[in-house]
Amino acid sequence: MLTAEELIQIRRDLHRIPEKGFEEVKTQQFLLSVVSKLPQERMEIRKWRTGLLVLIKGLKPKKTIGYRADIDGLPIEEETGLSFRSEHEGMMHACGHDMHMTIALGILSYFTEHPIDDNLLFLFQPAEEGPGGAEPMLASEELSEWRPDFILALHIAPELPSGIISTKPGLLFANTSELFIDLKGRGGHAAYPHETRDMVVASCMLVAQLQSIISRNVDPLDSAVITIGKITGGTVQNIIAEKARLEGTIRTLSVESMKKVKHRIEAVVKGIEAGFECEAKIDYGAMYHQVYNEGKLTNEFMNVLKDKGYSVKLSKEAMTGEDFGYFLAEIPGLMFWLGVDSPYGLHHSKLLPDESAIQEAVKAVCDFITYKNDL
Repeated sequence: MLTAEELIQIRRDLHRIPEKGFEEVKTQQFLLSVVSKLPQERMEIRKWRTGLLVLIKGLKPKKTIGYRADIDGLPIEEETGLSFRSEHEGMMHACGHDMHMTIALGILSYFTEHPIDDNLLFLFQPAEEGPGGAEPMLASEELSEWRPDFILALHIAPELPSGIISTKPGLLFANTSELFIDLKGRGGHAAYPHETRDMVVASCMLVAQLQSIISRNVDPLDSAVITIGKITGGTVQNIIAEKARLEGTIRTLSVESMKKVKHRIEAVVKGIEAGFECEAKIDYGAMYHQVYNEGKLTNEFMNVLKDKGYSVKLSKEAMTGEDFGYFLAEIPGLMFWLGVDSPYGLHHSKLLPDESAIQEAVKAVCDFITYKNDL
């Protein structure tokens, strides 16, 4: 079984090599190197694209228990100053997937030496941050034979004290959708604006109008978010831009609100086309299904861990997006937050999770899986 010190070193080694979705070649090789050093007599390994599926065969299996960890990084330049900072320029494990993988390896290593009756399946899933790996992995031939009866996963929570476990039955994370809008008008000289169709002005007007959708079209007792995180347009200061591109995200707590928000976006964009005599194209990119925890299992998880002395807190819904929702749409299961007490949040270039939370999460999940096996 991997020790706490070994797990911390594994986390640091993984932190050095963040990779984009479906490009996690070094990460896959590293995971294989760790798994290959564990007892192999009850283990079977399958590759799926740049991810891995690792099955630990039970002694007298009646069911298969799944555990999923995401493995990709984010296109963020790291600013932590750590001795083990990212070696890949412009990439960072700024969402804690290095922690997620390490915890999964700790759980896996425990059960290679402490066999249980049921099968255990560990899914190291690529491309959670994009373009989305859960949905195609779920549909893969590699997973079809080993499909779990229920599945667990976690996500680090920088704002919670280290080691705190927080979750809730039902809706935990929002429905999310990417949003890309391309505008095309007519470029020209800055001195002759009347001969052009300025897409910088059009894009600014569009951003302002998009913000009114939430305040005037969504029930105040519901929740939704439209964020435009990036705008590109133009070439130099004295040329009116022919093209502009807006990139953002939509998040809603209900499927109905997602449909309504998209309908209103399309209506607003048509207005921009008419008002600025331009062409517009909308692409929603990847959409992630809401994370909806199975009620009975989640309550059982929380009660068992409380009884065993863990710090467990009831969570609230979050507008966070997570493609683990695709698994939960087809397989009963749950996701929970793990407190890591970082002064900087998720997707921040200075995220600093407390590594002591690794061992706490490993023990908690091992205790719950053992409990479920004993029933």
